[in-house]
Amino acid sequence: MKSLRFGYVSGPIIGALWMFTLATTVAITMSFATGDAFRPALWLSLVLGAVFGLLATSGQSALIKTVTLSFAVFVLTLPGLGPMMMDTSALNATFASAALAVITGWSLPKIMGDNPFGALTRHEMEEAWIRFLTGFGYMFFTAIVLIPFYVMVMTSLKSQSALLQNPLDFSLDLDKGWGLFRSYHELFRDFNFGTYMWTSFYVSVLTVFITLAFSIPGAYAVARLRFSGRKAFSRSILLIYMVPMIVLALPIYIAFSITGLRNTVLGIILIYPVTTIPVALYMLQGYFRGLPAEIEEAGLMDGLNRLQVIWKITLPLALPALASVSLYVFMIAWNEFLLAFMLLDDPSKFTLTRGVAMLNSSEIPREHLMAGAVIATVPVMALFLGLEKFMTKGLTAGSVKG
Repeated sequence: MKSLRFGYVSGPIIGALWMFTLATTVAITMSFATGDAFRPALWLSLVLGAVFGLLATSGQSALIKTVTLSFAVFVLTLPGLGPMMMDTSALNATFASAALAVITGWSLPKIMGDNPFGALTRHEMEEAWIRFLTGFGYMFFTAIVLIPFYVMVMTSLKSQSALLQNPLDFSLDLDKGWGLFRSYHELFRDFNFGTYMWTSFYVSVLTVFITLAFSIPGAYAVARLRFSGRKAFSRSILLIYMVPMIVLALPIYIAFSITGLRNTVLGIILIYPVTTIPVALYMLQGYFRGLPAEIEEAGLMDGLNRLQVIWKITLPLALPALASVSLYVFMIAWNEFLLAFMLLDDPSKFTLTRGVAMLNSSEIPREHLMAGAVIATVPVMALFLGLEKFMTKGLTAGSVKG
């Protein structure tokens, strides 16, 4: 049953909220990209969005609605007229209006769907709201992730004088060419960042191997074997995370100082698995429980011992879980800062995060700190994106073998 309030109220409200969201997004994007002052006009965005929300529910085809809305938004958002209060050049303002027009004309009809002009059923109204909230969620969480990373990268490519002149200007002077990467070159030349990266890499890799060496048999025992205290052990695996690491910092520092492990890479390699083995145990035991026990029993009946069953049957089926755990452990070890900051004093033995912390000084230009942060972030991002496909393929292969 149709309801007038659904069609004539939800359409304008969705249009108003979506128009303001897009105007804010375009204004922020243009401000970061050009260094000019863009800001959305609240009330004008809401009013125009409400009108466009009604137009998007008209009975015309999607192409006609897209062209009509794009043209209307472009005309009404020219400098000084529309939902962007701009203190910028005419070219940038026109480009911002065109971007807002294209995005609005393309997205708003999709949000409103094929709903007719006027009254909507409850189902049609709920679908429109779900599409709006989905689009808003994508934009919001994308902005949360991309804006800090964008600011970090742009800051690393600017000079100290440019940052002092306008700290909020994140545009680039492309005329500098390869000079934009001067901060990165100086980090590797003057601050020994190549050594820091290598130290973090092999420490993280060794942490992964040590963690898997202890967590695989431990998780398998909890998942498959029967022994006294198994349930208590399974439930208490993550209790170590109830104690903040800062509480353990002083005992660790004292113990490592007495044993001579402080300020050594060996000490870091020994302490990192302590923080990663519990979570690896917890993740792997759940996956091992999900594997069919009948496959392992068939291997035992064929004459394999328990270790051969684990090596030839269980581990190949557990490749997706092993890849996930390895990636997670590698990221923990690569990004760990507190223990490295507490235990390492010799710059020749710094991990990457410890080296980045060294750059946080008034005597070192801010762009060097941001460049160091980029160097610490990008390898983990690349590793995650590369292993994502591997984990998907491993999951498919494991299901076929099972």
